[in-house]
Amino acid sequence: MLFVDVLRFSYKNMGNRLKSALKFSLSKEDTALGLRNIKYLPRWVVFLIDIFLVSLSFLLTILIILDLTPSYYTLLDFPMKAVLGILVNIFFFFVFKTYAGIIRYSSNIDALKLILATTCTFLTLVIINYITFFVVGEKIYLIGGLLINLWISFSLLFLFRLGVKQVYEYFKMARRGDDIIRTVILGADENAISIAGALDIEHPRRFKIVGFLTKTKHNRSIRILDKPVMKFIDSINIQVKSLNASAVILSENSFTSEEKFAIIEDCLENDIKIFNAPLISDWEDKDKPIAQKVQSLRIEDLLEREPITLDRENKVEQLTGKTILVTGGAGSIGSEIVRQVAKYNPKKLIILDQAETPLHNLQLEVEAKFPELHYKCIICDVGNLRRLEIMFQNHQIDVVYHAAAYKHVPLMEENPHEAVFVNVSGTKNLADLSVKYNVGHFVMVSTDKAVNPSNVMGASKRAAEMYVQSLYHSQVGNGFRTTKFITTRFGNVLGSNGSVVPLFRKQIEKGGPVTITHPDIIRYFMTIPEACQLVLEAGTMGKGGEIFVFDMGEPVKIMDLAIKMIKLAGYIPNKHIKIKITGLRPGEKLYEELLTEECKTLPTHHKKIMIGIDKVQDYDQINEKILKIIKSAHKLKNDKVVAKLKALIPEFISNNSTYESLDKPVSVSK
Repeated sequence: MLFVDVLRFSYKNMGNRLKSALKFSLSKEDTALGLRNIKYLPRWVVFLIDIFLVSLSFLLTILIILDLTPSYYTLLDFPMKAVLGILVNIFFFFVFKTYAGIIRYSSNIDALKLILATTCTFLTLVIINYITFFVVGEKIYLIGGLLINLWISFSLLFLFRLGVKQVYEYFKMARRGDDIIRTVILGADENAISIAGALDIEHPRRFKIVGFLTKTKHNRSIRILDKPVMKFIDSINIQVKSLNASAVILSENSFTSEEKFAIIEDCLENDIKIFNAPLISDWEDKDKPIAQKVQSLRIEDLLEREPITLDRENKVEQLTGKTILVTGGAGSIGSEIVRQVAKYNPKKLIILDQAETPLHNLQLEVEAKFPELHYKCIICDVGNLRRLEIMFQNHQIDVVYHAAAYKHVPLMEENPHEAVFVNVSGTKNLADLSVKYNVGHFVMVSTDKAVNPSNVMGASKRAAEMYVQSLYHSQVGNGFRTTKFITTRFGNVLGSNGSVVPLFRKQIEKGGPVTITHPDIIRYFMTIPEACQLVLEAGTMGKGGEIFVFDMGEPVKIMDLAIKMIKLAGYIPNKHIKIKITGLRPGEKLYEELLTEECKTLPTHHKKIMIGIDKVQDYDQINEKILKIIKSAHKLKNDKVVAKLKALIPEFISNNSTYESLDKPVSVSK
């Protein structure tokens, strides 16, 4: 029996060492959570509870063994068997740190740790069992008893954690009450399941997922994460209300745009909140928790057409290793062009703008996001020809993206000379220098307001378009090495500086009213990334002299846009938030166009992009008229500036403006 005595001594010694280690460990780090913070169970309390549960499992195992069979090994008595098993459990608790997690946030990893700890305990006791058998000829434990103990101990440890978690969730939900939104997820694929799982463990919790809706027909008994799966029918609000939910999370990628818009309209009409969850594979910030990516639906998500996406690879040759100039680089369009160009690893990126603070903010962003990028920020007005020429002399520029412009219609209507200085003279300066210094591509950002303009801003952009197109054709006619002048023309950009969406959002935040100039006014819309993709794509496919336009789908009625934004914010239009009609502003018209009736269109390799072919105009005549317009602007003669713009652009007819009188046949002095 010498071996048994030695074994008893070893068990006692092991117990003393574990006790010392436990005392040291818990006195050092494990009390960091401390009893002072009643929101958490201190680790030493969790550890003691685990020991109690393991002890209970051995007691239950012994009772089961005694009930099943009168035959059992007597090498050690039951208390000694239990002590040995508990000490081995404690050892593996330390190895796998099963006590270290915060119980109410227990996850699959914590369950795995418990499985490993209890399984390793079982295997260790089996090994000890057979060692004693080979040494003294008798086992300590029945193998069946160890298996029973494995199942009981894991179950008790797991149920303890699950119980604490559920109790915490119950009291948390009871405390928060109406703050937690009962939500249905549209979709039942891996993306939807990942989102549902993440939202269930989110803290603080925002959503309670109560079911899934999918296009695929399922057996009624099928459940995901213990939540029902229902087939989507035509009216989503009926199914949402049947689950006592008040919100929908869009995560299903198989729905068409038309189906999504119908769902959104149904939700808005029935006061159901809408949230959007992009595909996990499309998320750029992989470190951001999944739950935080579920955001309220933005108005940008309500464009009634398929999002426009373009091929990235075909722009590599033009941008990688080249020197790129972006004018107006600190603006909403220019800054997005900067972000997109920076991803192509250009040789140098020159960012030019006259606005100091926005340019400084963009510089900080570029430094943070693109630390390897070779770039230079230049403060300069595009009307400053001398300053621009020094820049062209110092940098061998390959591509110019010209986004610098004044764009606010009412302000330019009151200050026509300033519209000419920037939009006309600034474009002329950059275009002339691009030809002089052999720039390969010059891509100009224009606007649908340049088509049949009714205001000074649109007219100034049309004058700039006419100049760069005529300049390109004059190069071709003279047989020079040509700079490819390309124009991109699109409608309103959602979220850009000064656009209607940020204005409406601010008005809604202040409690209204939301102001609309006319109930029937309509506009084309696109997102900032889409607009900038067009600019980059045009620079790649353009051969020179073209006007690139998007198929932007159906125009959006501004009144409908305002109503949707109010509903998305959780208010009822004209009840919580008033809508006020203010009347058309000077120069504003009810609808915009992307092409004139005379302009022919050609298809491109992308079905959403068209090429507008304008009538080729004589450069010398255009240049002469442009110079006269600029000369009048320097004299600050507003009427003469507008009159000369009308002489250059016969289709420029003022609307709701003091310059309407100039549309009558009058002679314009030279």
